[in-house]
Order: sequence, then structure tokens, then C-alpha cells
Amino acid sequence: MTANHLGIKIKKIRSERGMTLKTLADRTGFSISFLSQLERGKSSATLESLKKISIAFDVNPSYFFEEEDTVTSQSLFFDQRMDAHQIFYKDLGTMVTDRDFAPLLVVLKPGQTEGNLITHRGQEFLYVIEGTLTVRIENELYELGPTESLMLDSTRPHYWYNYSDSEVKILCVSSEIKSK
Repeated sequence: MTANHLGIKIKKIRSERGMTLKTLADRTGFSISFLSQLERGKSSATLESLKKISIAFDVNPSYFFEEEDTVTSQSLFFDQRMDAHQIFYKDLGTMVTDRDFAPLLVVLKPGQTEGNLITHRGQEFLYVIEGTLTVRIENELYELGPTESLMLDSTRPHYWYNYSDSEVKILCVSSEIKSK
């Protein structure tokens, strides 16, 4: 996914909800300038910033990866690079709308060690397909190898890292707990 594609989707949902850049800035803690650059494709989003934006819109981050062309979205090519940290995502649940959870195939490039702890509503289930994933939950670090899994309460501060020199491929299933 290009930065421009992401920016278009952010601007579209913001406009549909009648939200100003200032309101979005207040809800995310980001500057109006950064959000404007993001919408114009002049800046790229990190996993952390995309999570904060999706929380402000009350959507799952997978919303930003959904493609209009369902044939393309069903392929398993990693044509949806998200951010400057070299994290690749593929939404595996595009055939169902209004879903309760979002299955994502995620590839973290070697040395992907940047990112701050994040929180959001719901839960995450992580299953390592290949490589060694490091998960930080608050002050605890967990290393997961192939076929190992972890389920966590996403309201606890957490983040994923790849401290190794090879790719890490994981299946991430996050719940879509809607606000009442």
C-alpha cells in the first residue's frame, strides 16, 4: 500500500464522519501538520500511528488495507507495504464485511526494532509462521518461534519486534470490539 493510498483512505473516512483535522489531531495526539502530510501522501504511517488513527475512527487497522478489487485482495502477494519500518500486511478476511475479528498476515523485515508500545480495544492472537518474533507487553518480553503463539489483551501496552537478521512471518488475529 502506498502512502498516497493510505492518505486517501484516511481523508475519506475523516470526511465521511464530518471530522476536522484538528479533531483528529486531538483524538490521536498527532499534529495537524503531520495528519495533513499523511493525507496528501507526503508522510508515511507507522504501525503505532495507524493504530491511533484507527482508534480515533473506531475501525480496525485492517480497514486501511482493504482493496476495492476483491480479486487483487485475495492474492497472497505482499503488495501492501504499510510503513517506513518495512512491515508488510495482507488482510486475509476481506470477503466478510462487518466482522468481529480481523486476520492479518504480517511480515516484519530483519531488524524491525522501532515502535512504541500501543493500546487499543480488543484482543490479539499472534501465531508465528516463520522466524523469531519478540513481543513486548508492558515491561515483559516474550520470544516466539515457529508454531508458537500468544494471545493478549490489547488494552495492555504492547508492540511486536524483529530483533533477528531474517524475516518474521506471523498470523495476527485481532478482535473488533466496538464501542457501545
